[in-house]
Amino acid sequence: MLYFSRWKTLFIWFVIAVGAIVAAPNLLSNEQMAKLPDWFPAKKVTLGLDLQGGSHIMLKLERGDIVKERLETVVGDVRNTLREASVRYSGLSGNGQQIQVRITDPAQVEAAKQALQPLLQPVSAGTFGGTITEVSLQDDGNGQLTLALTDAGIGYRVSSALTQSIEVVRRRVDELGTTEPLIQRQGDDRIIVQVPGLEDPQRLKALLNQTAKLTFHMVDSSMPVQEALNGRPPAASEILYSMDDPPIPYLVERRALVSGESLVDAQASFNQQTNEPVVTFRFDSRGAQRFAQATQQNVGRPFAIVLDNQIISAPVIREPIIGGSGQISGNFTVESANDLAVLLRAGALPATLTVVEERTVGPGLGADSIRAGVVASAIGAVAVAGFMFAFYGFFGFLANVALLVNIVLILATLTLIGSTLTLPGIAGIVLTMGMAVDSNVLIYERIRDEVKSGRSLLPAIDSGFRRAFATIIDANLTTLIAAVVLFYLGSGPVRGFAVTLAVGIVTTVFTAFTFTSWMFSLWVKRAKPKQLPKGIRTGMFDGRGLPFMSLRRYTFMGAAALSVAAVVGFATVGMNLGIDFRGGSIIELRARQGDANIADIRARLDQLNLGEVQAQGFGSPAEVLVRVQAQEGGENAEQSALERIRNDLEQDYEFRRVEVVGPAVSSELTYSATIGVAVALLFILIYIWFRFEWQFAVGAIIATLHDVILTIGIFVLTGIEFNLTSIAAILTIVGYSLNDTVVVYDRMRENLRRYKKMPLAELIDISINQTLSRTVLTGLTTMLALASLYIFGGEVIRSFTFAMLFGVAVGTFSSIYIAAPVLIAFKLRTDVFNADEDKAKTAKTVPAGKAGS
Repeated sequence: MLYFSRWKTLFIWFVIAVGAIVAAPNLLSNEQMAKLPDWFPAKKVTLGLDLQGGSHIMLKLERGDIVKERLETVVGDVRNTLREASVRYSGLSGNGQQIQVRITDPAQVEAAKQALQPLLQPVSAGTFGGTITEVSLQDDGNGQLTLALTDAGIGYRVSSALTQSIEVVRRRVDELGTTEPLIQRQGDDRIIVQVPGLEDPQRLKALLNQTAKLTFHMVDSSMPVQEALNGRPPAASEILYSMDDPPIPYLVERRALVSGESLVDAQASFNQQTNEPVVTFRFDSRGAQRFAQATQQNVGRPFAIVLDNQIISAPVIREPIIGGSGQISGNFTVESANDLAVLLRAGALPATLTVVEERTVGPGLGADSIRAGVVASAIGAVAVAGFMFAFYGFFGFLANVALLVNIVLILATLTLIGSTLTLPGIAGIVLTMGMAVDSNVLIYERIRDEVKSGRSLLPAIDSGFRRAFATIIDANLTTLIAAVVLFYLGSGPVRGFAVTLAVGIVTTVFTAFTFTSWMFSLWVKRAKPKQLPKGIRTGMFDGRGLPFMSLRRYTFMGAAALSVAAVVGFATVGMNLGIDFRGGSIIELRARQGDANIADIRARLDQLNLGEVQAQGFGSPAEVLVRVQAQEGGENAEQSALERIRNDLEQDYEFRRVEVVGPAVSSELTYSATIGVAVALLFILIYIWFRFEWQFAVGAIIATLHDVILTIGIFVLTGIEFNLTSIAAILTIVGYSLNDTVVVYDRMRENLRRYKKMPLAELIDISINQTLSRTVLTGLTTMLALASLYIFGGEVIRSFTFAMLFGVAVGTFSSIYIAAPVLIAFKLRTDVFNADEDKAKTAKTVPAGKAGS
C-alpha cells in the first residue's frame, strides 16, 4: 500500500489538479472569470431553485378534456358518416366513453355498420409500437349500435397531447426570456417546469394555465341576447361572456370562421389613434383567404374574438379585411398585451393543464440560504478539522488535507455531471465532511492496533490500510444504497441531497485509499519514522474493558419501551405532516416595513374562509410562516386560495417562499416515501446477508428499525413538521446507523475467527471496546458538522438537521446496544466460522486432480 510508482503518483495529482481547475469557477465571481484565459473552464455548479430563487411547477394534463373532445369528434363523425350513407337514425348521443345511436330501419343496420368501419380502423401508435384500435363497435341486435372509446386509444391521445403540450409550454416559457428553464415529462400525464431566477411566478402560471385557443365567430343577431338567456338560444349558436367586469353576454355562432391555428405571428403594439396597447396578428395564406372571405360577406355585422370561450372583443366589420392581418383590442395593459401575444405565438394547448404542485422561492430567500449554507459549511469544516487535529496531531493534519481535497473533488464532480446543488445538497456536503473523516479514523485506529500488537511501524501502516479497506467499503456501501434509493424515488431538493451524498461517498473512498496513503508514503519516505508521531490522543479509550453486554437486558427493555411508546404516539397523536403528505400551502412572508403583525395576518386570512390557517414567527421578527389546509375543491381550489392570499397580503408582505401541493401529488408522495424506506431496508438487508451471516443481517435490520421508529417518535413528541426532507433524513440515518453497525460487526467477525472458545458476550464486549474510539470520534465529528448546520444553516433546513442529529445519536446507541445483543439472542456461535475455515483448509489441501471426486 505504501509503494507508489511514478505513474500512479502522476495519476493521483492529475485527478486532484483537474478537480481543482473544474471546481475553481464556483469560487470566482463573473468579473474574475472574465479575466481568465479562454481555455479555463467556465462551468459552475447549477444552483437549485431554493438557492437562486425561481419557480418549480408541476402541471397535470386533464384527461377529461381529451375524452370530451374525442367524444365530440366521434359523435360528429358518426353523424356525418350516417348522413352521407343515407342511413336513418335517432338518439345519437355520447356519454363518458360511449356513443350510442339507434338505426331506425332494421334493414339498414348492416349498411350503417359498414359505413362506420373507417372509424374503427386501428391507427399507428408511434412510440407505443404497433397499432391501436381507438373505437370499438357493438350491436345489441335490435338496431342499437354502441361505439366505445378504448382505454388504449385514450391513453394514446393523452400521450400525444402531452408531447404537444410540452412543446407549447416550452415555446411560452422561452418567450419570457428566462435563462435555462427545465421542461420535462413526468409519468403519463405530468409536465415539470422549472424556471430559475423568475421573480413573478403568477405571470408564469397565468401563461401555462391558459389553453389559448383563439377563434373568430360571427355574433348571432337573429334574436336579442336577453331573450336567448331567458329562453333557448338557436341550436347553431351559444352564449359566451366577455372578459369585462362585469362580464357582458353575447350570442355567437358555434361555427368558427377562422381559428388560431392559422396564425403565423402575434405582437404587442399600440393603437396609433388611441395609443392603447393592442395585439396585432397575421394569418398564413389559407387563414388570410378565409378571413378575407368571411369579412367580405359580413360587412356591417359584429364578430367576436374568442379566447378560451371568453370574448376579448366584438368589433363591427366596417370593411373587408383582405391583408391577412388585424389587431385585437380589449382594455389591455402593456404586460397583458405582451402575454396574449406570447400565448398566440406559442399556439394553443390541446387540453387544460392544471397546476398540481408549486414551489416558488424568491431571490432574496435564495441569497440568504446560500449565505447560511456557506457559513454553516465553513464553521462545520473548521470544527471537524480542529477536532481531528486535537485527537490525532500530525495524522489529523493529513486527514484535514484529505478532507479539503475531498470537498474540491465533490464540487468538481457536481460541476462535471451538471448536478443541481440544493440547500439539502449543501447539507449533504456538510454531512460528508463529518463522515469522511470516518475512513481516516478507521485506518488510523487499525494502525494503532497493529503497533500495539507489537508490529513495527511500516508493516503496521501497510496492514492498517489493507485491513481497513473491507470495513470502509462495507460501511460506505450501505449509505450509498440509501442515497441511490433517495435519488430514484425522491424529487427536487431531496434528489439533490442524494446526488451530493453519493458523490461524497465515492470521493471519500478515493481520497482515503489513494491520496491519504500517498501522503503516508511520502511521510515514511522523507521522515523515515520508527514510531507513531506524537499527538495521537485516542489511547484514552484503550483498555477500558466496558461491560456493554452486561447491560443488554436493561437497554433492550428501555429501547423496546421507547419504541412501543413511539408507535403508540404515532398511532394516536400522529405526526405534524407537512403539505408534502397532506396537501395544502406553505407561504413564507417578510414584512416590507418593520416587524410582522402575526395577529393581523391571522385575522385577515380568517376572513377568506380557507379552513384551518396557521401563522407563526419564523426566524426574524419580520418573518412569518403561514400554513393553509388542503382545500376541498382540489388543485384549482388550492391555486384560487393562494391567489386570494396574495391579493390580500402582497401590499404589506414580500412572498419569499410558496409551496402548494395538491391532493393527487400528496398521496403519490406518501406512497413513494413509504416504498422508498422499505426498498432501502430490503436492499441493505440483502447486502449485509450477502457479506455476513444471516444473524448479522437480522441484527442490523432490527437496529435500523429501532432507529427509524425512535426518529419518528421524536417527530411525534416535538411536533416538528414531517415532510419530504424528513424522509431524506430518515434514509440518511439508516445509512449512517448501518455504517456504524457494520464497523462493529466487522470487528466481531474478525474476533470470532481469532477467539474460537471465547464466550460470545465477552467477545462482543471486546469488539465494541476495540472500535470504541472510532465510534466516539466519528459520531462526534458528524454531530459537530450537523450542529453547525442546525445553528447556522437557517430555518428552512433546521428540522432536517435536527432529525439527523437525533438519528446519529440513536444510531450510535443502536449499533452497540441493539445490533450486538441480537447476535446473542439468535445464538450466533463460533462453530459457524470454524466450519467455514475447516472447509477452506480442506479445499486447499485436496490435490487438484482429486478435487470433486
